[in-house]
Amino acid sequence: MAFITEYPSRSLPDYETQAAKMKSFNPYADNGGSVIALAGDDFCVIAADTRLSAGFSIYTREQQKLFPLSSKTILGCSGCWCDTLMLTKLLTARMQIYEYEHQKKMTTQAIAQTLSIMLYYKRFFPYYVSNILGGLDEDGKGCVFSYDPIGHCEIGYKNQEGVEPIPLTQERAIAIIKDVFVSAAERDIYTGDSICIKMITNDGIQDSSYELRKD
Repeated sequence: MAFITEYPSRSLPDYETQAAKMKSFNPYADNGGSVIALAGDDFCVIAADTRLSAGFSIYTREQQKLFPLSSKTILGCSGCWCDTLMLTKLLTARMQIYEYEHQKKMTTQAIAQTLSIMLYYKRFFPYYVSNILGGLDEDGKGCVFSYDPIGHCEIGYKNQEGVEPIPLTQERAIAIIKDVFVSAAERDIYTGDSICIKMITNDGIQDSSYELRKD
């Protein structure tokens, strides 16, 4: 004789518990772009491409990414365009306050320090912007400051310490910039259309442009 033991069935609840869902929050957009600056003994040249895009869409082919801050200082920005507009607006306001309080314009070194402080202040929610500041110092010599998004600043030859610099002329600097952008446009879909070039000297700022590939 066989005995069959029946166990009471467990009734399933009339609801189901859903696992936690992770939702990402990304407030940033990378609108691309390339910026380069070179400094000589009595000049500084800074250039940026004019393409503003996101993903595989081009928003405009004629966007200016160089912001003249004074007659001797220019800021170049690439990255999130809305953060670029906010940062340049606040930096311009700081410069106006300084001029009102001290009755003089900020030097390139003072602007460079102010920009570094502003970026570091926002380090927990940084501006998604890479910045290059170019201009002339108090002695009329060219200088370049590059920043990461949290305000770390680098000056000089970076990984080329100990290398004897070759004297740089304005013509050679323009030729180098054109070669760099032509190469970048071949490898980066966010760089293209044309280059805006600004030459800073003691006589003022001279503008020029150079066409790049459109595709």
